[in-house]
Amino acid sequence: MMTKRSLLKSLSGWLAGAALSNRALADAALAVTKSEAEWRKLISNAAYNVLFEHGTERAGSSALNAEKRPGTFVCAACNQPLFDAAAKYESGTGWPSFWQPLTGALGTSTDFKLIYPRTEYHCVRCGGHQGHVFNDGPQPTGKRYCNNGVALAFVPRGETLPALRT
Repeated sequence: MMTKRSLLKSLSGWLAGAALSNRALADAALAVTKSEAEWRKLISNAAYNVLFEHGTERAGSSALNAEKRPGTFVCAACNQPLFDAAAKYESGTGWPSFWQPLTGALGTSTDFKLIYPRTEYHCVRCGGHQGHVFNDGPQPTGKRYCNNGVALAFVPRGETLPALRT
């Protein structure tokens, strides 16, 4: 029996795959799927709420807002690298914000939770909800990837990236 969650996950995975390059498609084929119980053993309740129930953390609550070191931001669920710290900037929103993701790291879908359509983005490997992208960011892209900090982990430059979860 297909649940709403599995249907949405399948659909968002298909939409993400449709927009990816051949290299990214090959990487997306390594998609990781786990049961709710399996994810809950690996990540916090707050991270699960954001990543797999499309919640939003309270603005200003993430320690990653103040993170300024060089490094890589990875998905808190599957460890997929999502953003280089060089693309992070202070948006004044209370959430970590980036002007550009790593190539092929994110998929998008349309979210109507606030009545009007917004572009939601998620990790291409696990489908975990990260945040929303807006067209009010800095150049050169003009984009603001407004991310829930609890959906990310930070790896300082020089440290080994964690293994991708399977």
